[in-house]
Amino acid sequence: MELDSKIENYILENLRQETRLLSEINRETHAKVLIPRMLSGQLQGRILSMISHLIKPQLILEIGTYTGYSALCLAEGLSNDGELHTIELNDELENFILKYFQQSEYKNKLHLHIGDALDIISTLPDNIDLVFIDADKRVYLDYYHLIIDKLKPGGLILADNVLWGGKVIETVQENDEYTRGILAFNDFVRKDKRVENVILPIRDGIMMLRKI
Repeated sequence: MELDSKIENYILENLRQETRLLSEINRETHAKVLIPRMLSGQLQGRILSMISHLIKPQLILEIGTYTGYSALCLAEGLSNDGELHTIELNDELENFILKYFQQSEYKNKLHLHIGDALDIISTLPDNIDLVFIDADKRVYLDYYHLIIDKLKPGGLILADNVLWGGKVIETVQENDEYTRGILAFNDFVRKDKRVENVILPIRDGIMMLRKI
């Protein structure tokens, strides 16, 4: 699910440039971290920032920090006394993430939790304004069940990779738990009367949900 390279370059040329800190995260992630394509990148980062600015959230939850790029983009729109909680399973990334969080102007608003989101979500505050899910695709629906009652009416959920490289429209292999997880999530939220949804065909697809 990739754009033509010329179109993608044109889009990137017409975006606001990355901050120095985001550029450094991008560079070091590609140089030192496994699977750097997992990084949100400039286009998706600007979209996350724009959505956050539009709603000026008091409380953001991110499930899947990776190296911290998307968290810093989301933090740009926080209200003056807002906070962002982000959960990362891989403890080997903790020092990498914290190094950049401590350099950020939002450092006092950022809370990193290392561990399994399925165990951590219930311990976090309620009345969440904005959620970004970009973690284990097999359990997207489990994340959803845990966060929907914590989300404010009118609050937004953004779920990444919901087109899953086009596999969502192909015959699913019996042992492909990741595609099945995405399909189960997409199907459930489409039918859930508590939310309205739209899929944005950006990169690998972002599902945007608004709690009614």
